[in-house]
Amino acid sequence: MAESGTLPTGFGELEVLAVGTLLLVEALSGLSLNILTILSFCKTPELRTPSHLLVLSLALADSGISLNALVAATSSLLRRWPYGSEGCQAHGFQGFVAALASICSSAAIAWGRYHHHCTRSRLDWNTAVSLVFFVWLSSAFWAALPLLGWGHYDYEPLGTCCTLDYSRGDRNFTSFLFTMAFFNFLVPLFITVVSYRLMEQKLGKTSRLPVPALIAKAVPTVNAMNYALGSEMVHRGIWQCLSPQRRERSREQ
Repeated sequence: MAESGTLPTGFGELEVLAVGTLLLVEALSGLSLNILTILSFCKTPELRTPSHLLVLSLALADSGISLNALVAATSSLLRRWPYGSEGCQAHGFQGFVAALASICSSAAIAWGRYHHHCTRSRLDWNTAVSLVFFVWLSSAFWAALPLLGWGHYDYEPLGTCCTLDYSRGDRNFTSFLFTMAFFNFLVPLFITVVSYRLMEQKLGKTSRLPVPALIAKAVPTVNAMNYALGSEMVHRGIWQCLSPQRRERSREQ
């Protein structure tokens, strides 16, 4: 693993500062929107349904991505990685868990929508809880493998955050990368595309594929707007979440 400290050759302080600023804006916006989704689920009884539990899982995963980006933004603004080698391993693990959970939660939502619209039985709590449990357990399993020797976490080129070391070309990392990509990218992509295509055929109209959610896993804001804030019920839940606070303020005034 590379040592933390000075910036790598070829990168100036201005470049690192620009990256840190963009990461900070992205992290704060994604964290704010996904926290609103989580609070609306917790405080609005109408949203406590099996289908919305899958959306809650996605919001939690994207909140984790935003927190990971916030750490990267902080170190970028400091122009160095201040958390040492163990911090790099923890940062890589946490970010990878959140990213995999986000991808798999998106696939679970697609399947849940297919199940809701194309079958006569609604999604039940046991199925939804099992899906969420499997998503997070699987994500933690795959993210832990680099810590156990299959794959490797290391600093990214800027040296201010950590992820999988894609620069390695040995058999160990290559076998991990291809196996992980099959189960955590290709399989969720297949489930998502097939679910929406079957919905299109069943309902006789074009279904909206969540393309932003598939290609922008590092942008939790997109997922929040696409899955959560795009729902009228979630809009009402957020308003119910915020309006009691506004009422208390107006009474105090």
